[in-house]
Amino acid sequence: MARTSQLRIVGGRYRGRRLPVPDHPGLRPTADRTRETLFNWLTPVVAGARCLDAFAGSGALGLEAASRGAAEVVMLERAAGVLRQLQVNVRTLGATGISLHQVDALNWLSAPAAEPFDIVFLDPPFAEDLLGTAVDLLASQGWVAPGSRVYLEAPSQAQFPAMPAGWEAIREKIAGQVRYGLAVVTESDGAGEVARESDSG
Repeated sequence: MARTSQLRIVGGRYRGRRLPVPDHPGLRPTADRTRETLFNWLTPVVAGARCLDAFAGSGALGLEAASRGAAEVVMLERAAGVLRQLQVNVRTLGATGISLHQVDALNWLSAPAAEPFDIVFLDPPFAEDLLGTAVDLLASQGWVAPGSRVYLEAPSQAQFPAMPAGWEAIREKIAGQVRYGLAVVTESDGAGEVARESDSG
């Protein structure tokens, strides 16, 4: 598997570190500027958080979370070659608190959760239309709880799936060919006082 690009950690403990990204169909690391914006949104909650990077790919989101102080990062990746590079990159950083699993994310999310995550990153391959199913499984199988944040990434021309009951979409932006946003899980009766912020740029 040829290496054709690099990933740069944007902030935190590993800021500026560059890691190889394998050439694999559908692998599309989240851009630096997008990650910077996302982690500005997550600044109040990322330190000490339990995070899930459900479609890990290059590891851009999960490794960035680890760099910025997440206590635990679980990364799911179904492609063996991509996972091997992730393992190498985690060792290169000397990062701790990261667990890697070769598994289909939707199959993994279909099982009931033992413990919810504080932050979930959903950046599936665009061609496979997996985002709506992943959102539904997070909600129905107990992977998130009130206060959890869920990051979503999709093609810019697509709309995000409908949010489950008790979720609030609080951020949404477009950068180039990518739509990205953040939802927060509120109380199931929708009592959370969360203002929606939507723009593009």
